[in-house]
Amino acid sequence: MKVEVNLKAFEEAVQKITEKYMIPGTSVAITQDGEIFYHKGFGFRNVNDSLPITEDTVFGIGSITKSFSCVAIMQLQEAGKLNVLDSVIKYLPEFKVKNEEALKHITIHHFMTHSSGLPPMSSLSYAMKKSMDFDPSVKNYPGLNIDLEDREPIDTYEQLMKFIAEQDFELLGAPGTHFSYSNDAYALLGTIIERISGKSYEQYIYDHILIPCGMENSFFMIEEYGEYENITTCYAEDRSDGTKRIVAAPIWWDAPSMRAAGFLKSTSRDMLMYAEIFRNAGVVNGKRILSEESVKEMVKPHIQAQPGRFYGYGLMITPDYFGTTLVEHGGGLKAISAQLSILPEKGVSGVVLTNLAGVPAARVMQLAFNAYGGRAVDASHLSFEKYDIAEERLEQYQGEYQSNEGMKVSIKIKNGKPVLLSQNIEIPITFVKENIFIANVNDSTEIAEILVNDNSEPYGISYHFRQFPKVVIKLST
Repeated sequence: MKVEVNLKAFEEAVQKITEKYMIPGTSVAITQDGEIFYHKGFGFRNVNDSLPITEDTVFGIGSITKSFSCVAIMQLQEAGKLNVLDSVIKYLPEFKVKNEEALKHITIHHFMTHSSGLPPMSSLSYAMKKSMDFDPSVKNYPGLNIDLEDREPIDTYEQLMKFIAEQDFELLGAPGTHFSYSNDAYALLGTIIERISGKSYEQYIYDHILIPCGMENSFFMIEEYGEYENITTCYAEDRSDGTKRIVAAPIWWDAPSMRAAGFLKSTSRDMLMYAEIFRNAGVVNGKRILSEESVKEMVKPHIQAQPGRFYGYGLMITPDYFGTTLVEHGGGLKAISAQLSILPEKGVSGVVLTNLAGVPAARVMQLAFNAYGGRAVDASHLSFEKYDIAEERLEQYQGEYQSNEGMKVSIKIKNGKPVLLSQNIEIPITFVKENIFIANVNDSTEIAEILVNDNSEPYGISYHFRQFPKVVIKLST
């Protein structure tokens, strides 16, 4: 009875989020020991035609695709075809960075854990350029702060490696020492998978993961669905008249050179079958997809991504989530906000899929797990005490932080209190340590860290799992 009451509260909370963010459609599903315990579609896969959402409605999953790439790498390691501790240049001799000595020490493991030292770059946008050139909704996509007219598309792995080699950047640090989310590293994992397996990346994923898992409605290209009709319409914001409207924007973005980083499409049913790999020690429907040892490596907290959260292989790990381990990953792109979460020790998995970018799918998943766990629907596993930061220190943190990926944030003091400016929105922040603050972004708690050098001088910020260098204002003479 307690769970039923909490499920009612959960559905009311999701409805509020749906209305607040104007989400056209959301699919939420939870399994216990591999059996679907709960599914509900909120809204519609197509609003104009009032088409419902089922467990088999196709959505994009964005960066949840990264875990598939890591499953593939671990399978190839089990087959003796590579080792995650191999240097990447063993398989990618064209891969170059300015620091040639450090390059020798970048391993596949570093790519899988976002710890290669590669900073965020703008390559993903150029990889999607052909799709975006045909999409009138691109002007409304949040976070796109680069000029796509200044170079050709990046369509191949070779073009991607050439692009990286041409960039003038320093590694964030020695390989293995700095976490910063890297779509480029994951795209290059796709290159390694192709070169080692002798198959295209997509075909390898089909043959060794999707088909064995029974994921019948999961593909990379929308054209591969043929006459299958249970597919969501893509939606986007439109502010052209000064007010926020959500409009149909049916063009799916694609990036052939970046598919290993985030372009798989799937359904709630398929994704919960996939989650069995991590809940059930590598076995799905009686078929062994990964060895138990490989699964343990994938969900091991290899490197801290932010206080209390770590990155494994293609998965985020929270060792203490209400006293148990949480294994998860999110995904976001045009018309995509997705979340896959697993509580292996509890035998529980959940997935949230939506058809609009920039909405809190992870928060919806948290609410669902709270409801299922018998907790208050808005309960949080996080607790912080406010840190009284010195005014002088806060003034040092003020300024703009910008990554080469096109994202930028600013810290400023307003009415004596610190705020974060992101995408033209002012977000109040609370410091919990001298260099760590929290912010409520899209109804979720974001933890950020001011990066300081040996002299305690701020040189960047770790925010949204990426490192942003502090913009240095050069005075003219």
